[in-house]
Amino acid sequence: MNPGDKKIFATLFFSIFATVTGVGIVIPLLPIYAHELGASGLYIGMIFGSFSLARTFFLPYFGRLSDRKGRKPLIVPALLAYAAISLGFIVFKDIHALISLRFLQGIASAMLMPIIQAYIGDITPPGNEGFTMGLFNMSMFCGLSIGPFLGGVIHDRFSLQTSFTCMGLLALIGFFLSLFLLPPTHSEKYLSSGKSPVDWKKLIAERDIASIFLFRFSHILCIGIIWAFLPLYAKIKYDASSSTIGILIMLGVLVSGALHVPMGYLADKIEKRWMVAAGGLIVAGAIFAFEWVPDLTGLMWASIFFGIGGGIAVPALMAIGVLKGNETDSMGSVMAILTLAHSLGMLCGSLIGGLMMDVFQLNAAFPLGAAVMTLTVVIFLFSTRTRKRLSDR
Repeated sequence: MNPGDKKIFATLFFSIFATVTGVGIVIPLLPIYAHELGASGLYIGMIFGSFSLARTFFLPYFGRLSDRKGRKPLIVPALLAYAAISLGFIVFKDIHALISLRFLQGIASAMLMPIIQAYIGDITPPGNEGFTMGLFNMSMFCGLSIGPFLGGVIHDRFSLQTSFTCMGLLALIGFFLSLFLLPPTHSEKYLSSGKSPVDWKKLIAERDIASIFLFRFSHILCIGIIWAFLPLYAKIKYDASSSTIGILIMLGVLVSGALHVPMGYLADKIEKRWMVAAGGLIVAGAIFAFEWVPDLTGLMWASIFFGIGGGIAVPALMAIGVLKGNETDSMGSVMAILTLAHSLGMLCGSLIGGLMMDVFQLNAAFPLGAAVMTLTVVIFLFSTRTRKRLSDR
């Protein structure tokens, strides 16, 4: 990676780290805040699901737009939107407002996450897809691991409104970093190549892309269940404090993020599909354990193993995505497809988890997630078994 690309990498790394840390401060507190406002399990699911619903609608448009018009024109306004939306959380204090604000935040996310990942894919040296994406994804995982812990501490010592303020300020830092340090749009590598992106329908019909889409969906469905309902589960069953809940969420994300670089390096050396499958099975076992562990310590160990599974699977999965993006000359669209799987998984995880809570009991959502993940691993291995080794592409 040349010095100019390293500067782009560092700018995007710290921009997304600051923004995701701000979001992570608030996410674990939202279920409890909504519950205190009188929200049912379904409404809690809708608060999380509205974010994913917005991303689902807008991702195809923004992904393809970035392939045609460039990355920076979407990244910079999205970061500013994150900062502005944070003010809305401070001003409005009812369930429907929370749902609307999360929907707007989802639109901003559709402009941001896949576009930044596509930008990183554009500057990734051939043969280093797993390592580069694993290193970059540490920015998100570190932000999401530090954020919940900070959110719990800020909430316990100050107030929820202070947490929302911190989220806005951190997003503003990301905005200024990207505005002033990213190079002009006309110098972006993809635009200067003059290539034309492949149509979305053709991309999703490609079997490798369909396979990683399904796996990404199922993994995030499990994360959606955990983020939306594990804080409430720990609060009701074990009377956990906000700080403890923040640590509980932080552990899995932190462990996963720490594994991204070594597992990304490994994914460049061995067959990626087996790494994806092994990580998926660990994820399934960990989320199943949430229902059966006897205490908070057990929940923390289950969270750690959930992070280990994701840390093994995701770098290999993202490396496959970068390879397919380069192969099809549609990096923005491929990353948008993976982010679409993320959005649908979070939407279905939060909504299905809410229904399970209302119809059965709160902890019934965890074995459902385990069953979905296990089935997905089987389908993934079956659908990729006759393909050329992805590690050799």
